[in-house]
Amino acid sequence: MWRCSRPVPVALRRLSGRSAELRAWRWGSTTACERALQYRVGEKMHGYTVSQVTPVPELFLTAVKLDHDGTGARHLHLAREDSNNLFSVQFRTTPMDSTGVPHILEHTVLCGSQKYPCRDPFFKMLNRSLSTFMNAFTASDYTMYPFSTQNPKDFQNLLSVYLDAAFFPCLRELDFWQEGWRLEHEDPTDPKTALVFKGVVFNEMKGAFADSERVFSQHLQNQLLPDHTYAAVSGGAPLCIPDLTWEQLREFHAKHYHPSNARFLTYGNFPLEEHLRQIHEEALSKFQRIEPNTAVPPQQRWEMPREHHVHCAPDALAAGSPRQTTVSVSFLLPDITDTAEAFALTLLSTLLVSGPSAPFYKALIESGLGSDFSPDVGYNGHTRDAYFSVGLQGVAEADVARVRDIIDRTLDDVIANGFEDDQIEALLHKIEIRMKHQSVSFGLALASHIASCWNHDGDPVELLQLGAQVAQFRRRLEENPEFLQEKVKQYFKNNRHKLTLSMRPDDQYSEKQMQLETEKLRQKVSSLSSEDKRQVYEKGLQLQTQQSEAQDASCLPALKVSDIEPSMPCTELAVALAAGNVALQSCGQPTNGVTYVRAFCSLPALPAALRPYVPLFCSVLTKLGCGILDYRQQAQQIELKTGGIAVTPQVLPDSSHLDTYEQGVLFSSFCLERNLQDMMHLWGEIFNSPRFEEEQHFRVLVKMAAQELANGVPDSGHLYASIRANKTLTPAGDLQETFSGMEQVRLMKSIAEMADVKPVLSQLLLIKDHMLDRENMRCAVNAAPGQLSWVQQVVGDFLAGLGQRTRERKPEHPHVVEKPVPNGPGDSACLSGSHITRKLITAPTFKPYPMKTHLVLPFPVSYVGDCVRTAPYTHPDHASLRILARLMTAKFLHTQIREKGGAYGGGAKLSHSGVFTFYSYRDPRPAETLQAFAEAADWAQAGRFSQQDVDEAKLAVFSVVDAPVAPSDKGLDHFLYGLTDEMGQAQREQLFAVHRGVLIDVAHRYLSDGRSAHSLALLGPENARTTSDPSWVIQ
Repeated sequence: MWRCSRPVPVALRRLSGRSAELRAWRWGSTTACERALQYRVGEKMHGYTVSQVTPVPELFLTAVKLDHDGTGARHLHLAREDSNNLFSVQFRTTPMDSTGVPHILEHTVLCGSQKYPCRDPFFKMLNRSLSTFMNAFTASDYTMYPFSTQNPKDFQNLLSVYLDAAFFPCLRELDFWQEGWRLEHEDPTDPKTALVFKGVVFNEMKGAFADSERVFSQHLQNQLLPDHTYAAVSGGAPLCIPDLTWEQLREFHAKHYHPSNARFLTYGNFPLEEHLRQIHEEALSKFQRIEPNTAVPPQQRWEMPREHHVHCAPDALAAGSPRQTTVSVSFLLPDITDTAEAFALTLLSTLLVSGPSAPFYKALIESGLGSDFSPDVGYNGHTRDAYFSVGLQGVAEADVARVRDIIDRTLDDVIANGFEDDQIEALLHKIEIRMKHQSVSFGLALASHIASCWNHDGDPVELLQLGAQVAQFRRRLEENPEFLQEKVKQYFKNNRHKLTLSMRPDDQYSEKQMQLETEKLRQKVSSLSSEDKRQVYEKGLQLQTQQSEAQDASCLPALKVSDIEPSMPCTELAVALAAGNVALQSCGQPTNGVTYVRAFCSLPALPAALRPYVPLFCSVLTKLGCGILDYRQQAQQIELKTGGIAVTPQVLPDSSHLDTYEQGVLFSSFCLERNLQDMMHLWGEIFNSPRFEEEQHFRVLVKMAAQELANGVPDSGHLYASIRANKTLTPAGDLQETFSGMEQVRLMKSIAEMADVKPVLSQLLLIKDHMLDRENMRCAVNAAPGQLSWVQQVVGDFLAGLGQRTRERKPEHPHVVEKPVPNGPGDSACLSGSHITRKLITAPTFKPYPMKTHLVLPFPVSYVGDCVRTAPYTHPDHASLRILARLMTAKFLHTQIREKGGAYGGGAKLSHSGVFTFYSYRDPRPAETLQAFAEAADWAQAGRFSQQDVDEAKLAVFSVVDAPVAPSDKGLDHFLYGLTDEMGQAQREQLFAVHRGVLIDVAHRYLSDGRSAHSLALLGPENARTTSDPSWVIQ
């Protein structure tokens, strides 16, 4: 159904002109691929000329390349039978300084345009659309504006807004002030308060560089490619951003945002001709061809290697505080537009660093000198000249030279010995299975994959022809068995364009950065005349007035609630008992020859003392060996036979009770159909004979896991704050903090610092005894309908080979309820067979209580979470609260937190578990944000919104409800949460029925002071408000 296998009729290829008969034939054909194959080179339509038509069967698509006659704009259409259609336009943007001009421009063009002059049409369209994705990205040398949707009218609406924003933006000075940077009084209404720096991008980049990994990666690129645009920070260095002027922003747009410097991509099953017509009429027809002069020249190669040293802030969450130095050795590689060489070097880099059998993993990770690879390890093809980097973080400063020596010796060893055949085959197998695996965001993934190469005039279609690249790689290996060793010698051993970069923490780093910012501010303020200061004050008032004014968004296109499908599609599922008593859910799907298997092991009897170690157990279970396989052999078999085996801790809420949940572990894996028996054999070995005796390798895995958690906090601070705030509101929230909150980050830090890990290993063995059998297990398979019977048999054989306890283990919790998922006639027309039974833990005596927690971390910005206990999924209020959260985000919180407050993001959301969460992200003013949360509740209770606002919020909610689901994930909500199609349809009808009066009622019922338990958490630097308020717990 996804393939383009039908041959193209010769007669059609010979037709000339644009006859009505040909057009009718095209759009009456069975697939988008077949229709696209009818285009011919030289054919003209809507100002474009077709330059290439290429089938790409390995990705089930047809690529059509076109050039716009008037401007030279390039267009690539990827026709694929996928309803989630995507558009993107990208511009080559090459800044020569670190003021962040392309990044600030990316923000500012979305603040209003000629056709849509209202403030912030981008965010307003989130509520007027059924988009499955809307965003914009600034890379080192390009800026991309993508969106995706399943609705044809929505596609046209969004395309119109995006085209006008990119090519005809207003670029108002006040928008530049808001999004980029400005001098403004701390209190804009009081000119006696101090002048400070404000701006969304300014605060975003302060938050970004709170992450030491980003600091290292940015310096690596700047130093390795110093001659042109890559010497700059395209996102903006906080101390350089205040040097950008509004006039420079406008000049950058005029030069770079021109069709002659643009590359357009459309993807999916919508008609190409309609896309071309709209793009030509609304944008390109209004321009003439120019020579953009934005090409990035090749980096001049060095004659001698170089070294560079930088500093960062100490990481309070990283293990082994004296060992926080990072060091890497990097090599400049060829131009990424050489597709064959880039593909070979990508594979070579993966062989060098990926997995426990990789040379650098064995030599560096297992040396014990560091905690994990350095940032940006491996092949980086996002710049014109690619580069390879390898090194360690978590190193003692005295060991830096040893790390460099190990890298040199490892390269020599690879040149001498090469790689095992199984390593290469495992890597090529991974490419094969990834090509077949279907993602709901496949179009976006393709757009991102080709963006850098296409940006530098490489051939994007050639880049997509993975089958040809694999075949060519195999030929090169066959013709020259030492092909890879020669590449290592050429590009690494004999490469003089080599950078050694080291970064060590400075206890005064944050203080020094603050001093530099203070000095920058002093310079800016001291240069102002009295008239300048008066204008700063008046512009601050103007901006505040603009932000507070009600906006007329009637100029923007919008879908209507009536455009939403009234009913949800049915997912056919069957449940049978396997191996006696294990529920096995089956779902037939078009999976392209891939089989997906999941197993959920419920843990109602797990002692509370073992709970904190479940995430670590999941992390290491498939990495320590099993049966006769040591951990290297196990990793290689997983790569050869599967698409990976994931083991994750789960806290699954009940759909009808806030104080009821299911705890357990989810096993997930997929494989090519031919490898199913091998994959399930691996599962059997992992369940029946896991190995926990590799203490040394266990230490390595613990250090890597701890480092990864610590590194992830700056990017996910709002999630950690929200999880902590939820801890005291529901029993499931308490367990979620244990599994995936800051408690887990700090536990892993303490384990990584232990001299003796045997006590921890003994805890993992106890968890194994509670889980690795078929008691309390249920399974699910998604496969092609014709394969389901065989898949069920193979999975059943796996289950029959598992152990089973001879006596029932006493539950740790006295209140465990077995809850059958509704099934059969009268319950679900789409379900057949037996029941899935969930073993739920209830806590009838649980009492939620409010708590305020400040987790002090040395970040320049904060993250805030404010959680309220509300209503479970099946409660009628749940649907209303879901729409209320979206309404409050769009109509109140966005303005208060982002536009006025300068935070990068903020809003409200409702979880499946029934917890209503206010949050902010990279927030310079957490105290004001907490006040905004309270004001938002008052705003909702007062009903200061219209029914039109409610309808727009419904569109935004339904864009999530109706988001595409991959064939691999169909039926997953039923399997994990016990949600049937009937339950989903019931909530769908409740969502449709929500009106303004209902939202006012639920706002009073749950968000009024004292009506529902709520807790706060703040993650970030010291704060005078929390320090002086005894109701806050400081940690």
